[in-house]
Amino acid sequence: MKKLLVLLLSVMLFSLTVLAQGKPKNVVLLIGDGMGLAQIYAGMVANGNKLQLERCKNVGFVKTYSASHFTTDSGAGGTALACGVKTKNGMIGMNADSVVVRSILEMAEKNNLATGIVSACAVTHATPASFIAHVADRNMYEEIAAYYLKTDIDVFVGGGRKYFEERTDDRNLIDELKAKNYQIAYTIADVKAVKSGKLAGLLYEDQNPAMPERGKMLPDATMAAIDVLDNNKKGFFLMVEGSQIDWASHDNDAAQVVKEVLDFDETVGRVLDYAQKHGNTLVIITADHETGGLTFPKGNIKAGTFDAAFTTKGHTGIPVPVFAFGPGADKFGGFIENISIKAKIEKLLRL
Repeated sequence: MKKLLVLLLSVMLFSLTVLAQGKPKNVVLLIGDGMGLAQIYAGMVANGNKLQLERCKNVGFVKTYSASHFTTDSGAGGTALACGVKTKNGMIGMNADSVVVRSILEMAEKNNLATGIVSACAVTHATPASFIAHVADRNMYEEIAAYYLKTDIDVFVGGGRKYFEERTDDRNLIDELKAKNYQIAYTIADVKAVKSGKLAGLLYEDQNPAMPERGKMLPDATMAAIDVLDNNKKGFFLMVEGSQIDWASHDNDAAQVVKEVLDFDETVGRVLDYAQKHGNTLVIITADHETGGLTFPKGNIKAGTFDAAFTTKGHTGIPVPVFAFGPGADKFGGFIENISIKAKIEKLLRL
């Protein structure tokens, strides 16, 4: 009887361990703005036919249409990923009827997880804004900046400093952040020096520069954010945006697309290294939409070259890839709606 009880207890403990392995403690959601399969392949071909993204064995496709348009913008696309609802193009953090919907970041915060945003553009831009703000128009940058004071977000890093201190309402949000015990960083070196507490990294007056002028800002800021967020024993949620893949695609500049994709992919690789080492972090990589309608009539794999053909300077409505790595990664295969990503994260984090 004693041996049977020991056996039963062992089986129960093993079962609990298996279940625990299927649920992440932390989630890092990396969004390549405007990054379709063609942008990814451009970076891959130019990089010796390899990317860090290939380490993710769970791959699916995400439908990107909005409530108002076949082809989404970053406001509706970001809101779908952040809040799990279809909304009209241009809207942030609310549904198509202008009802406020809580984002996955806000839900994580409410459940006492650490939270963060890192962006290769202004933190007031559409994608990062979708995780923290609720406004009718994505261009309401001052109002979006004020939402960083309405939450208890632990870390945010990017550009857009002028919307915090050069405001039409004469508020100085940087002083208000300091009053809430945020450490203010104006350089990437300052960001990397912060190891605990709250961090507001406002590195650029307006938008971040493009690659290569931006340097290692995105991968370095991402890992600095993880260092701070990892102090929370309950776990964390972090959104990272590779913003300027979209801008290069709008410009139909294939060479710049490659630079931005490789910067984003380096960031992905560093996050995957962290996830692989710790075993408790789900990493999700996707896009809000594709930009440019990029394709390749011909190329040379050995030479790492291709002929790029863009069909538009705007967005397109085609599905975009989603990659996943870590506990819960198997939930992100097949064709899925963009609004389902938030629900999947919510369930996995038990929010």
